[in-house]
Amino acid sequence: MTMKTSDFYYDLPKELIAQTPIEPRDESRLLVYNRADNSIEHRHFYNITDYLKKGDLLVINNTKVIPARLFGKREGCDGKIEVFLLKRIDYTHWECLSKPARKLTVGTKVIFSNELSLTVTKRGEEGIREVEFHFDGVFEDILSRVGNVPLPPYLTKELKDSTRYQTVYCKVDGSAAAPTAGLHFTTELMEKVKEMGVDVAEVLLHVGLGTFRPVKTDSVETHEMHSEYYEVSEEAADKINLALKEGRRVICVGTTSVRTVESAFKDGLVQAGSGNTNIFIYPGYKYNVVKGLITNFHLPESTLIMLVSAFMGKDETLEMYRIAVENKYRFFSFGDACLIL
Repeated sequence: MTMKTSDFYYDLPKELIAQTPIEPRDESRLLVYNRADNSIEHRHFYNITDYLKKGDLLVINNTKVIPARLFGKREGCDGKIEVFLLKRIDYTHWECLSKPARKLTVGTKVIFSNELSLTVTKRGEEGIREVEFHFDGVFEDILSRVGNVPLPPYLTKELKDSTRYQTVYCKVDGSAAAPTAGLHFTTELMEKVKEMGVDVAEVLLHVGLGTFRPVKTDSVETHEMHSEYYEVSEEAADKINLALKEGRRVICVGTTSVRTVESAFKDGLVQAGSGNTNIFIYPGYKYNVVKGLITNFHLPESTLIMLVSAFMGKDETLEMYRIAVENKYRFFSFGDACLIL
């Protein structure tokens, strides 16, 4: 039976969309859902240690958000151009979104500062462009001076501290958005979790257009995911495979970690390596690795709520969201979290 995108709609009052992060990070609320009996508990994120146990394996995404939002002008023109970095192709070439897209034809040059400019090299669909950057020096250093934090469009308030849109365990530059489930962890809470005997495996997925792109098709199955770069180290693969072999719980922090480990699962094992994944997880998908999930509350009709629905059931997911709305949980990137076991 064909699933409709509209099957994943829920009504969300605008005032429940979190505009600022909670301080401290782990003071956010935590909805705990037990799939065995469909029971729900209302806690705070620092209570997560009550639900983790020795032997569990927590999988985290150690990607780091780059200042991926750039404002410049076309050479010889006054109009402002906004460019949003999505995915690095090589040292000088990137895949980007641009606004207004119609003005960025192949060969167009955009100047951001006396240190940084680009030339459009290829035109894609839905505003996507491939570009070549021109600069002298280290690109990342220049970007840190010229670029801006790429907050989602539903966040209307200025973020005073840009580190609040990074996890405390971020390491590898490359994401256009934060893996937001991890924003709830403090350094102290992560240490407490490890002291309990919970192991941690670090994987990498650079969040790109797959997160931002809305589902525009009426049928879920016809939606195409944009690819994102991922890496799974030998150490991480060994930890996950040992946990699976020994029947221990593999609990992913965020949908990006889920997509990474499920993409890397081949021939009965999580394979070490790197590449691009466009995996699209929706109801009917059989999970191979994940036994628990820590995640935020996602947009209606998004691929992320579909992924959660594949894990716990569509009706159960929508009922959990209804209860979250009723109890005035905070939604989206700076919102509250849920733990699904």
